[in-house]
Amino acid sequence: MTKPRTLVSTAQKAIPLHLVDEDSFPSWLKAQSTEARTWVDSNGFAPKAGHRLMVPGKGGTLALAVCGMASPPEHWDFAALPAALPNGTYRLAGSVGAALASKVALGWALGGYAFTRYGNGKGKEYSRLVWPSRADRGHVSRTYTAIALVRDLITTPAADLGPEELATAAREVARSGGAKCRVIVGDALLKRNYPMIHAVGRASLRQPRLIDLSWGPARAPKVTLVGKGVCFDTGGLDLKLPAGMALMKKDMGGAAVALGLAQMIMDAKLKVRLRVLIPAVENSVSANSFRPGDVLKSRKGITVEIGNTDAEGRLILADALAEADTEKPELLFDFATLTGAARIAVGPDLAALFTHDDKLAVDLSRLGATVSDPVWRLPLWQPYKRLIRAKVGDINNAGEGRMAGAITAALFLDRFVERASAWAHFDIYGWSPRSLPGRPEGGEAQAMRAVFALLAERYPAS
Repeated sequence: MTKPRTLVSTAQKAIPLHLVDEDSFPSWLKAQSTEARTWVDSNGFAPKAGHRLMVPGKGGTLALAVCGMASPPEHWDFAALPAALPNGTYRLAGSVGAALASKVALGWALGGYAFTRYGNGKGKEYSRLVWPSRADRGHVSRTYTAIALVRDLITTPAADLGPEELATAAREVARSGGAKCRVIVGDALLKRNYPMIHAVGRASLRQPRLIDLSWGPARAPKVTLVGKGVCFDTGGLDLKLPAGMALMKKDMGGAAVALGLAQMIMDAKLKVRLRVLIPAVENSVSANSFRPGDVLKSRKGITVEIGNTDAEGRLILADALAEADTEKPELLFDFATLTGAARIAVGPDLAALFTHDDKLAVDLSRLGATVSDPVWRLPLWQPYKRLIRAKVGDINNAGEGRMAGAITAALFLDRFVERASAWAHFDIYGWSPRSLPGRPEGGEAQAMRAVFALLAERYPAS
């Protein structure tokens, strides 16, 4: 696992870093020397998130750094510091509580993240932070490594990350966490009754597969994660335009989030019986591509009329959800870069959330806000079922017209979940479209930390 490279255990000489907000700033400033107060005033420092100032000492040395933060602070408030502060090692000054210390450490760690597989960003220098004494090192490290895993997987080009490579990544997650992992490949999907996963992926030379990871005591509460693993999406025969295909290496973002979340759950040793199901395919064009107008039989027995081959993600998810549902899990989550309609509705920063369970929705929204991983609930509006009626099958995979696309996609998936005590579907973007401190342009882990916070609250480790 990738460890934070900007956090160090000890340092002989570390520059004190003072954290202030609007409430604490006046008393902090009053406690400084006359020279320091003059320097702070003359430089117009304001105790706001993103503001920082180096205060000189005697002989041209750096006496301290002061950093503004919001109230309440987010870990993102500190993500710019590793790149923005003069190169060196810093330590938190004064008494800092555990929650704030952990946020500083996580923000600092993410501020040093870079996707360097192909050379870009290698060798860049970042300032380091001595681990704050009260920071939760386990939480910070597992969160950072999971985010790094998700980002690395999503950002990797499809030429180097197909269904087989995604399965290899899943096996590594399983190995590191002590889980079991089996993979059903190619025509074996038909023998094991996963016909829609096979249909979507059969046109590619890279065989489709279902990744199945399990961990934890059999009698523990069952938590199942399903992640959409379309490693590249051409749109199939209803081919995408170039602009729509440009970022389709990220169409396995749901699978990446499921793996990152699984890694966090296992590392934290939450009291759950975990299962992860990832249908991994490449939606390609060939003589044996599935076609508009075809009728596919699903694992659940529901027949699906194909209205659009570019609505393939819900097809593979349906087979995986049907299998997950047979175990009657206490909680069933699926993650998918499913619809452009969700992005139009909530933009790139929010994960669209669908669930019938009001308490689950409230808890996810509350905890998502707490950990700065926001989700926004959209309705499973039952009257819109009419938009996915089929003419010659049980259900159509593409909604009628262009309205309510995220909702009709969620309603489609809803048909394949009956026994789970609670189910939530996340329609994520999985991508940062612009670079921000700690969030470079590229793959992004959405809804992962919100769901982990919920699981940690409900099923804490002993």
